[in-house]
Amino acid sequence: MTDTAAAPSAKAGAQPPPEGGPRRSYARMAADESREDYSLRYAPHSFRRWSPTMVASTALGGIAYLADFAIGASIVFTYGFTSGLASILTAATIIFVTGIPIARACAKYGLDMDLITRGAGFGYFGSTLTSLIYASFTFIFFALEGSIMAQAMHQAIGLPVQVGYLVTTLIVIPIVFRGMGALAKVQAWTQPLWIIGMVLPFLVLAFEAPDAWGAFGSFGGTEGAGSGFSWIGFGLGTGVALSLIAQIGEQADYLRFMPAKTEANRRRWNLAVLAAGPGWVIIGAAKQLGGAFLAFVALEAVGKTHALEPITPQIEALRPWLGSFALPAAALFVIVSQVKINVTNAYSGSLSWSNFFSRLTHRHPGRVWYIFLNLAIALTLMEMNMFAALNKLLGFYSNVGIAWITAVAADLVINKRVGWSPKYIEFKRAYLYAVNPAGFGSMVIASAVSILAFFGLFGRYAEAFSTFIAAGLALVLCPLIAWATQGKYYLARPNPVNGPEVAVADVTATHTCAVCETAYELPDIADCPVQAGPICSLCCSLDAECGDVCRKNPAAGPVLMPLPAVRTAV
Repeated sequence: MTDTAAAPSAKAGAQPPPEGGPRRSYARMAADESREDYSLRYAPHSFRRWSPTMVASTALGGIAYLADFAIGASIVFTYGFTSGLASILTAATIIFVTGIPIARACAKYGLDMDLITRGAGFGYFGSTLTSLIYASFTFIFFALEGSIMAQAMHQAIGLPVQVGYLVTTLIVIPIVFRGMGALAKVQAWTQPLWIIGMVLPFLVLAFEAPDAWGAFGSFGGTEGAGSGFSWIGFGLGTGVALSLIAQIGEQADYLRFMPAKTEANRRRWNLAVLAAGPGWVIIGAAKQLGGAFLAFVALEAVGKTHALEPITPQIEALRPWLGSFALPAAALFVIVSQVKINVTNAYSGSLSWSNFFSRLTHRHPGRVWYIFLNLAIALTLMEMNMFAALNKLLGFYSNVGIAWITAVAADLVINKRVGWSPKYIEFKRAYLYAVNPAGFGSMVIASAVSILAFFGLFGRYAEAFSTFIAAGLALVLCPLIAWATQGKYYLARPNPVNGPEVAVADVTATHTCAVCETAYELPDIADCPVQAGPICSLCCSLDAECGDVCRKNPAAGPVLMPLPAVRTAV
């Protein structure tokens, strides 16, 4: 990476590259880590400049989105308050529980969701499919959030919705282009305004419509579901709410920049990881219920269609106090909220597409170029009016998303504890099988069965509870397959350098990659018999001609001698 200014430089103790062998010089965009943000590799401690509080607040700034309002309103309008409330709370509980081990692993090892998935039961190419699943999450929700912003601009200034879709897409590009530093500033600067806009409508209604909450509690929906509890409504509603489970991936994109946990910051670190990881869903569930309440209050005045558009209930709630200023105030709040989330959607999408294409093509032009791919797909979905098919689209997606996330969580919580999976996360190609049946196989089976159930093949109740089927199968099959194979497919060969010691090694010492001639911290380095020396994880991923000699013949060639390790409280 000869063009980079932000990449880690060689330090005392770094090993020189061996003589001879091919050399790689990355394109300017891919080499600039101030924009690239280590998109395909381990985030080194030298780059983790932010405090736990700053990382957490930036990650939580990304959950300002108003899709929660639309999703909550859609669930309650369709299935009634009682079933809708149970659905939202159940989904939140599942998301919270599965998110805890994933958030801690990402923060501890400095890895994003894709790299965690590789080492948590899916294998090097097995996680390629999950990169595509995650990418689809980011552009589906970008399109959903962009539609909400376009609706706000249409009401505020009369901008045609189709033009609004384009504006909402273009406005995030300069921010996402700059990476984590720019995202952190945007989230911090806009947070006070967002908090005021979020609280004010409920404050107005507390004074102006104090009896509305009581009436909301007996609301039977707009589809004739009734105010009582329905198992079918509960199952279908939970499936829609569980479509948000892949949000933990976007939280992980920030959590990987957490500083190392020490005795001095242990309490703040644990709290920050809990809040910024699974903790997002507590706010998310509250927003779903709050959005449903605002839509219910506005329903009689504006009708169902407009009540499901978050901008309209905001206007109706603010009107008693702000009068003619209710429209611009509500529009400003919606636009700020959607920018906050869509910069995260676009950023995370660029990471997932980078991971996907690097493994298929062995090329990496840079994360920033994939921003345009992600946004082009999102813009197409907006122009196709995906907002009109919200429940069906999210219900289908959640079957795949929950199978993936549950399989990863099962590996982290069960397989690693009982010894069927390595105690650390191995993400480098040089040590992984292409496919691990424990995680990948369990996800494929769980997704296939639950999708068949979702389309009614096994009856009405199985259709309603298809996401529960996906979660249950993934939770059982991942440990079962790992046990049956005795963890054989987790490591293609032992890692003699930074395997079990990856969390405690002296990461201030570096090795210089024999291919790109840049120094990287020890967890990002593998020993390469073809290069006869160290190779960084990205150069290893992009090598299309090595023939995977290291994995096919683990004894071939010399191994990289380990650096001295320093025991630290990580």
